[in-house]
Amino acid sequence: MAGAGPVGTHVSLPIRRFDAIVIGAGGAGMRASLQLAEMGLSVAVLSKVFPTRSHTVAAQGGIGASLGNMSEDHRLWHMYDTVKGSDWLGDQDAIEFMCRMAPQVVYELEHYGMPFDRNPDGTLYQRPFGGHSANFGEKSIQRACAAADRTGHAMLHTLYQQNVRAHTQFFVEWMALDLVRDAEGDVLGVTALEMETGEMMVLQAKATLFATGGAGRIFAASTNAFINTGDGLGMAARAGIPLEDMEFWQFHPTGVAGAGVLITEGVRGEGGILLNCNGERFMERYAPNLKDLASRDVVSRSMDQEIKEGRGCGPHKDYVLLKLDHLGPEVIMKRLPSIREIAINFANVDPIKEPIPVVPTIHYQMGGIPTNMYGQVIAPRDGDPNVVVPGFYAIGECACVSVHGANRLGTNSLLDLLVFGRAAGSFIGEQRLERRQHKDLPRDAADASMARLARLDASTGGERVADVAHTLRRTMQAHCGVFRNQQLLSEGVTKIMELEQRVKRVAIDDKSKTFNTARVEALELDNLIETAKASIVSAEARRESRATATASITSRCG
Repeated sequence: MAGAGPVGTHVSLPIRRFDAIVIGAGGAGMRASLQLAEMGLSVAVLSKVFPTRSHTVAAQGGIGASLGNMSEDHRLWHMYDTVKGSDWLGDQDAIEFMCRMAPQVVYELEHYGMPFDRNPDGTLYQRPFGGHSANFGEKSIQRACAAADRTGHAMLHTLYQQNVRAHTQFFVEWMALDLVRDAEGDVLGVTALEMETGEMMVLQAKATLFATGGAGRIFAASTNAFINTGDGLGMAARAGIPLEDMEFWQFHPTGVAGAGVLITEGVRGEGGILLNCNGERFMERYAPNLKDLASRDVVSRSMDQEIKEGRGCGPHKDYVLLKLDHLGPEVIMKRLPSIREIAINFANVDPIKEPIPVVPTIHYQMGGIPTNMYGQVIAPRDGDPNVVVPGFYAIGECACVSVHGANRLGTNSLLDLLVFGRAAGSFIGEQRLERRQHKDLPRDAADASMARLARLDASTGGERVADVAHTLRRTMQAHCGVFRNQQLLSEGVTKIMELEQRVKRVAIDDKSKTFNTARVEALELDNLIETAKASIVSAEARRESRATATASITSRCG
């Protein structure tokens, strides 16, 4: 059972103790917490939003798995597509493990109650997806298991219900502030803030698992939710944990122009096509084989090239069109109902009648906290680059295993959450944590967090948090976007370093201090600047071009 109280510590804040703490209640966090709770451990899950509002809810297209329900498929074909999509930078051992485990985790999710689309014979329906091929790139294949275009939504609800059944304890609308480490470097938990009341607490655990998601809000145009502020990355960096592959960011080809809301690749999987202002299906020129279902970096670069060469659409020629009216109302309403709703609400078009204006938009980070296949965080120490940080784990988008390399293959995000959430949960559970004692907390366990809050509460006369955050996002968009060159990146590094100093001087006005949302936004800005700094410095240091698929065509492009 969870414990509480000041026994064995000099920390003045309230303390809650668990066998394991999971920071983040998205797909990765809840898959891991479910595994832990079912193994009999006391588990707490901390989330800034209600669990079913986590950003996994926005995943639309599906979960990649070589079930072979539509035609012959093989895990080695899935592995090949993932390695090729990663621009050959993915860890191939980890990729093999993920593709081998894919059918098992999908069937487990089905048995938990996930309402997948089905074929007439009762098997799971699978749709085509960008970069998915048969026989090592020979032709497109149907591999994505989906629940219409609401796969992430269905997955989150399924996992949340199973966690409630397993008696997982949720801390809803709580924000983790900083890691707690002792003199030996072991991670003993986190400090956390209840967002409604401003109450601080130490959550102590024998295993601390980060599943905090990505940091897409460091860019001005993003498919990410406002909660995706890189909190886990910021906490890790402040605690001296390195971040890996942070230069690799994926731009999704089809975000709604001007709004950034995601239009799933499943639209093209169901037969949607991209057109330029001449009505040309231009992807036939760039990827004659896979066409509109090429990997995301190829499609994003092709779209950007069309726009740069003057073949974009609209009054400013700054987007292309995604046409799906030829699919017919029945297919759209059955397979893509949410996409129609998004198009009507955010683009003011009905895709049954007219095309959707789309543009490449920041979507996913490939880099993160370095881990092995069991979620154990890796950090260099005493000259050894592969030392495990005791008690610290990371999974999902905030982690770097690395199964995505320089670019993530579509549908592998949800697969990543399931496979490594399950693997980390099983590994932690096998450590028999319930038989161990909690270590004593260091005297300064909460000092850094309390100092940050005290500085904000005492701040006067500085810049507004929103102004600095806005400048940060514009800077990253301008200097670390789809196409990058040395001059742009070098100028961007200088500007982000200047912004880091401005972040330290932000102020919350007296009126805003009565609302904890102002404090939360300022605390999130601390994490945003750490993530932006790691991303642009890494990009500037990589002196080569890499196909960061939809990933930001990261690196040198001129």
